[in-house]
Amino acid sequence: MRRLSGTVAVTAVLVAAMAGPAYAAAAPERVCRVGDGRLNEISGMATTENGFVVVNDGADDPAGRRIFFLDGRCKVVRTVAYPSRPRDTEDLALGADGTVWVADIGDNSAVRETVGLWRLAPGGRKPELFRLRYPDGAHDAEALLLSPDGTPVIVTKTPLGAGAYVPAGPLKKTTALKRAGDVRLPMTTTSNPFSLAGRLVITGGAVSRDGTRAVLRTYADAFEFDVRDGDVVAAITGGEPRQTALPDEPQGESIAYSRDGDALLTISEGAKPEILRYRLTNPAPASEPAPASASPSTQAVNSAPATAAAPVSESSARVPVGIVITGAVLALTAVGVLIARRRSRGTG
Repeated sequence: MRRLSGTVAVTAVLVAAMAGPAYAAAAPERVCRVGDGRLNEISGMATTENGFVVVNDGADDPAGRRIFFLDGRCKVVRTVAYPSRPRDTEDLALGADGTVWVADIGDNSAVRETVGLWRLAPGGRKPELFRLRYPDGAHDAEALLLSPDGTPVIVTKTPLGAGAYVPAGPLKKTTALKRAGDVRLPMTTTSNPFSLAGRLVITGGAVSRDGTRAVLRTYADAFEFDVRDGDVVAAITGGEPRQTALPDEPQGESIAYSRDGDALLTISEGAKPEILRYRLTNPAPASEPAPASASPSTQAVNSAPATAAAPVSESSARVPVGIVITGAVLALTAVGVLIARRRSRGTG
């Protein structure tokens, strides 16, 4: 998305004063810069054998509504158009066989009856669309994780109340989703363009190539989880995350693992963005989880071997629970008012 949605913007106005201070963090390595003018709203990225695959979000420019394949120097070497116009492509994931899954799941105003997944076969020229329907009304979402067995996991962008959703059955023309658990990330003080609000919303996700680790990011930080027995949902809803600070990225919505799994790669929206590499070293626990709207639950969805986890930065800091709760109450109240006004305008 080009800017914070109304929901998150309201949160930012109400709680910006409670944001913690910035702190020093290790500078990331610069991998390469994307110079193609069509790629100025990159919202999803994955690593391939020879480079990267990326997508823009809503892409006002028709030239940007494609799946872009880049080489190791960030040069576009191939594009694939959608057979119909996508609504808001916000993330992507790469299957073990090279299948590209694009998550058409953005919904800033929470009005979509269905969201979608586009599936592009290896070497394919025409993505296939599968529509998905939430069981509890519309949600804005920007994160897609692909379990080792190929099960897609969507994580919503709800501040302090994100949910993990998976298909209730095999994918077909329209498939029901089910809520598989609640996702709670630690509170930090990492500096970012959206202050505290930027630490409250999940903007991207990825699973390591070997299926043993998963990561979710906000505008400020990345949080990595160990995946045991291939259960990505259990990891992100009940696991203990490790934090890597991503301070002051312009508008970070994408994250991926490097091919060797030793680093996290990120890229922001904007003209001529750079892919940044954050090396994973020295595992360390993150701070306490923030309060959520419901207690977390887990559900096994796949199977794969587990290994020791990769590492993180040590710079998270605990925010007083009273401040978090006060900010959450104010934010959620404002969100309710905002949604009510939007729906009123839409039916008037």
